[in-house]
Amino acid sequence: MDAVNPPAPPPAITEEDANQLRLLSIFHYVVAALTGLFSLFPVMHLVIGLGIVSGKLPVNASNPDVQDVDPRLFGWLFVIFAAVFIACGLLLAGYMAYAGRCLAQRRRHTLCLVVAAISCMLMPIGTVLGVFTLIVLMRPSVKAAFA
Repeated sequence: MDAVNPPAPPPAITEEDANQLRLLSIFHYVVAALTGLFSLFPVMHLVIGLGIVSGKLPVNASNPDVQDVDPRLFGWLFVIFAAVFIACGLLLAGYMAYAGRCLAQRRRHTLCLVVAAISCMLMPIGTVLGVFTLIVLMRPSVKAAFA
C-alpha cells in the first residue's frame, strides 16, 4: 500500500506581505464606512419624494396653460432614484467591509480582486485603495497564501 502524503502546508507569507494585507484590511473597513455614509445622502431626496407622493408636500404648476401632469410621478422619480442609489451604495459598502475581512483572513482572493477593481471608481480614496490592493493581491506569494 502506498502511504498517503499529508497535504502540503500553505506557503509562508513574508512579514512585509502580511503587514500590507493587514493595513489593506483596515483601510477597506474605513473606506466601507465612508462609502456607507455618503450613500445615505439621498435620504433627503427620498423624504422629499415620499412627501410629494403622499400629498404632504404639494407641488403647484407655475404656468396655468401647461397641461397638468400628476405630481406623484415626479415624486416617484425622487423615491426610485434615492432608493436605488442608497441600496447600491450600502451594498458596495457591505462588500468592501467583507473584502476587508477576507483580506485579513486571506480568503476569497477573487472577491477581493473584484471589490478592489470596483473601488477604483470611488475617487480619490477608493482609487488609491483599489490600485494598492490590486498590486498586493497580484503578487505570487500573496496569491499562494490565500486558501
